[in-house]
Amino acid sequence: MFSFSMMRTCCAIFALCFVLLGSKSSVLAQTVLPVIPLPATAVQGSGSLLVDHGLQVVFEGHTEPRLERARIRFFDTLYREIGIPGVPASPVKREQLVIKTAGPSAAVQQLGEDESYHLEITATGALLTAPNPLGVLHGLQTILQLVHSTPEGFAVEAMTIDDRPRFPWRGLMIDAGRHFMPLDVIRQNLDGMEAVKMNVFHWHLSEDQGFRIESKTFPLLEEKGSDGLYYTQDQVRGILEYARDRGIRVVPEFDMPGHATSWFVGYPDLASGSGPYQIERHWGVFDPAMDPTRESTYQFLDQFIGEMTALFPDAYFHIGGDECNGKEWDANPRIKQFMQAHHIQDDAALQAYFTGRVQKLVTKRHKITVGWDEVLQPDTPHDVVIQSWRGQDSLAEAARRGYRGILSAGYYVDLNQSAADHYAVDPLVNGTVALSSAQIANVLGGEATMWTEYATPEIVNSRIWPRTAAIAERLWSAQSVKDVNSMYQRLDVLSQKLAYYGLPYQSVREQMLRRLSGYSDPAALQVLASVVQPPRDYAREGLKSYDVFSPLNRLVDTVPPKATRHGSSMRLLRESQQEKPSREIGRRRGNGWCCGETMMQLSSLRW
Repeated sequence: MFSFSMMRTCCAIFALCFVLLGSKSSVLAQTVLPVIPLPATAVQGSGSLLVDHGLQVVFEGHTEPRLERARIRFFDTLYREIGIPGVPASPVKREQLVIKTAGPSAAVQQLGEDESYHLEITATGALLTAPNPLGVLHGLQTILQLVHSTPEGFAVEAMTIDDRPRFPWRGLMIDAGRHFMPLDVIRQNLDGMEAVKMNVFHWHLSEDQGFRIESKTFPLLEEKGSDGLYYTQDQVRGILEYARDRGIRVVPEFDMPGHATSWFVGYPDLASGSGPYQIERHWGVFDPAMDPTRESTYQFLDQFIGEMTALFPDAYFHIGGDECNGKEWDANPRIKQFMQAHHIQDDAALQAYFTGRVQKLVTKRHKITVGWDEVLQPDTPHDVVIQSWRGQDSLAEAARRGYRGILSAGYYVDLNQSAADHYAVDPLVNGTVALSSAQIANVLGGEATMWTEYATPEIVNSRIWPRTAAIAERLWSAQSVKDVNSMYQRLDVLSQKLAYYGLPYQSVREQMLRRLSGYSDPAALQVLASVVQPPRDYAREGLKSYDVFSPLNRLVDTVPPKATRHGSSMRLLRESQQEKPSREIGRRRGNGWCCGETMMQLSSLRW
């Protein structure tokens, strides 16, 4: 029987839900523009434009096949959101979106091209104008994010927007070396990048655990160094075309002289030690390194760089350069003798010698070298671009010395930090180094970085999205855009819309929970998963030993990093601030609350 007390309890719950829902609706109503990243300027108009009654897209001015493919992609995404497979031709005049493009963009997309656009939306139509197709691509994404349901149908509010990015380099790095990422995962993330106006895909293609690209010049690289998991050159060309269609440059990274064990399996003469070498199965910083004293090393790299720069058209070529511990160099008498003969004082100076030699090979192909913080030494050539994992101060110091740079510290999405944590990091905010206006121009932007020690193709998208959108806003929108609550409101909306772009990370999570529950009702497990969060920063590696064979299919792997305004209700373990001698701690050490031990204990259960 339904008692009075039960009825009173239900009424109280209903009232609470009503208050919470009403509160959320009120907050959302206060959001002027549900777009991420926020445009430079936006002026609200009157009325709204219906987009589900047969909207037409009309091109004027410059046209090219890429724009037509963008139109098709626009409608594919729109129709998925509004639940209509397509609107047939109608004799009745339909609302129009007129796109005026002044001219073409560069044949090979360049850093610093004009990405601006102007958008006018009224109740009867819309006009999108841009200097080149890059602005058109961005403007179409703004329109898609503005689509919402109304009593009359799906519509976009009338408004006028003028928009342009704050930084020219807005990137996402995906590590395909530790865990190989199939082509569909790469394409899904390029779609997500287009949605939030990111324009650089940094493809980390070689690591101790795998060499991930076909080399026709040195085929043993992938034959012996990849476990058969690598991209053919034809597949790479397909990704390059896919990225260009979305206004995204592709910068390859081949890590050297360290993090190169997979190179040595097929070509041991490249190494400084005696070997034998095998693909590394664990995570960390390892001793093997290229021999910087042999001319044969540079002859090999000359041919390899020539092959890869011919494949990748972008003007920038990443050579890694991080975390070479020098132990193989120190143990090799011939290398020590070389250092004495050439007055090379230490391992850092020897790496600077190596970087200088490799940089000349890159420049020989009319490309610009990019490297991590370690490549910056007193005599590093000034056209080398520095990617900083050490922080804003390190980046600012490089800029002060005349080097261009990009920031990744604070944008490591694999660390399971909150969207607010990433949002608070600005490439131009540092604690110690004051920059002139000319030096500020050396800061090109930043990159979100997804290292894959604890990410497989199944779960990697849930680690990247939606939090990377907060980083995209930091790099696109004005520095004054800092309202965390507003960011979270818009991120909540975007996290739903990303499914229409083919990023089904939320449904994958539900599927994993069903698998853990033995394909029975996962409701109880979903409740548990909703009140915990994965270990932040580097807690996980200290709780259990992992390698490339470790399954990542337990509860700790299903729970995404918190990307909502409200964090986990289980924050139980304070991260140690002690330095740990591993690559991940060296590069990506951080602090924060997490529930590491509890999550690891729960994740050991087979539900």
